Amino acid sequence: MTLKGALRLAASGAIFVATLAAFQMPWRVYLSMEPYDDIPLPPDYQAKAEWVFARLMYPQNPVSPRRGGGFRRGNRDWRQGGTSWTQDYPRADRHFATALRRLTRLDVRSVEQPVNLDDGDDVYNWPWLAAGEMGDWLLTSAQAAKLRDFLLRGGFLYLDDFWGPAEWQSFETSMQAVFPDRPIIEIENADAIFHSVFNLDDRYQILGQWAIGGRGGMYNQRVAGTVAQWKGIRDDHNRLVVAMSFNSDVGDSWEFADDPRYPDKYSELGIRIGVNYVIYSIAH
Repeated sequence: MTLKGALRLAASGAIFVATLAAFQMPWRVYLSMEPYDDIPLPPDYQAKAEWVFARLMYPQNPVSPRRGGGFRRGNRDWRQGGTSWTQDYPRADRHFATALRRLTRLDVRSVEQPVNLDDGDDVYNWPWLAAGEMGDWLLTSAQAAKLRDFLLRGGFLYLDDFWGPAEWQSFETSMQAVFPDRPIIEIENADAIFHSVFNLDDRYQILGQWAIGGRGGMYNQRVAGTVAQWKGIRDDHNRLVVAMSFNSDVGDSWEFADDPRYPDKYSELGIRIGVNYVIYSIAH
């Protein structure tokens, strides 16, 4: 499908989205794991829009293989923020929303929407979900069942920033609870998701800011020997409902897109990947 056709589909859903707005959880902001808590609100943050970057909130795995469980802000309740689901949040979310506004004609909200699977049926209001640090999530059985239902009803989930066999094994515990009967596959280069807007034949490993600029210890511990992999899960109609960037940090490529110390090549690819995934999710 062409970008023009995809955007017509998006426009046709605007009335439906507006109807749902009355039943959505209100926007709220949480403490981030990142060392900043002063990201200014865009002046139009209360404006209604047809597409919203929704960030999946998830319970923290207390035995995560990464940094002792990822409780950077202390042993916090994940529902209050400060745990791994807030990695890159909210700066990456808002930078990507800005890029999507500029590169497509989607009506994109300037601020993100944190989504808790335990908040009744709220997840069904946000058809595109993203999450990072997937070696750290540990869904309950009820959350896994709801996420499965959300995806099979037409939702889309993008998962990012997990590295190596230990984090993959931790990630799989919850992913298999969501889809015990659906395999995780390598997404072929010819797949529509890599060509919905940009032709992404040259996909290289995207390093995080933490691996740049002489921080060799962290680089060697988490990245050395890994290869970027682009994986997914399909539904019965062969539609990708989950897309994964394993051994890459696309979230950092959005978060640090305005930082002159962060290499442009990573942000250029990371933003293109995000744009393609969004348009694919709308058009399929």
